[in-house]
Amino acid sequence: MIFTTRAAIVASIALLAMVVGLAPAATPQFDDLRNQAPVHGDAAAGATKAALCAACHGNNGVAVAPTFPNLAGQSETYLYVQLRAFKDGARNNAVMQPLAKTLTDQDMRNLAAHFASLPGKAAPQKALESSRGSILFHDGDAAHGVPPCQGCHGVDGKGPRPDPRSTAPQPAWSTFPVLAGQNAPYVLTQLKAYHDGTRTGTSNDKVMEGVAHNLSAADMRVLADYVSKQ
Repeated sequence: MIFTTRAAIVASIALLAMVVGLAPAATPQFDDLRNQAPVHGDAAAGATKAALCAACHGNNGVAVAPTFPNLAGQSETYLYVQLRAFKDGARNNAVMQPLAKTLTDQDMRNLAAHFASLPGKAAPQKALESSRGSILFHDGDAAHGVPPCQGCHGVDGKGPRPDPRSTAPQPAWSTFPVLAGQNAPYVLTQLKAYHDGTRTGTSNDKVMEGVAHNLSAADMRVLADYVSKQ
C-alpha cells in the first residue's frame, strides 16, 4: 500500500510537471492608448527624481549618446505612457524596465512633466527638403504602402498641436512622440524593431509595425537621418 501510494504521488508530480511544461506562456501586457486621458504632473517634483535618468538622458533631457532618446520637449502624455509601458511590461528594455518598476504612478507623471517642460534639442543642421527622407516624411510612398509620417508626427516633426484654449480631451496623437531633432541611431533602432515585429506592446506600436513593415532598410536610414535634422 505504501509503495502504491508513493508511486501514485510520483506519477501525479510527473503529470503536473508535464502540464506545467505544456501550459502556454503568460500573455504579454498590451496597452491600448486610443482613449488615453491627458496626463499632468508636478514638474518641480519630477526634477527631484530626474537624477535617476541623467546617466543616459542627460541633465537637461538631451541624451548623452545618440543611441538613447532625447526626452526634453516631448509631451507629458507620451512620456508617461512610455514609462508605464516599461513598468507593466508592454515595452521591453533590460535597463528601463527595472528602473520603471521602482516608480509610482505619480512619480511617472511628475517625471513626464519635468522633461516635457525642458526645451527640445535643436537640430545640428537643416534637413534637405528634396531628400528621400523628406519625401517619405511628408508624402509617404503610396506605391509601397507607406503613409506620410507627418500625418501623426506633424509637418515639422513636432506633432500636431491642439488649440491651447480648448478644454476637450487630447486626441490619440497626444501619445505620439516628437521626432524633430531626435537622435538618428535611436530612431533607426526603433524603426527596425517595428519592422521586425519586436516592439508591439501598445496600440501605437501596432500602427507603427504596419508602417515600418513596408520600409526598406535604406528608407529607414534616410528617415532617421531626416528627422534628426528637423
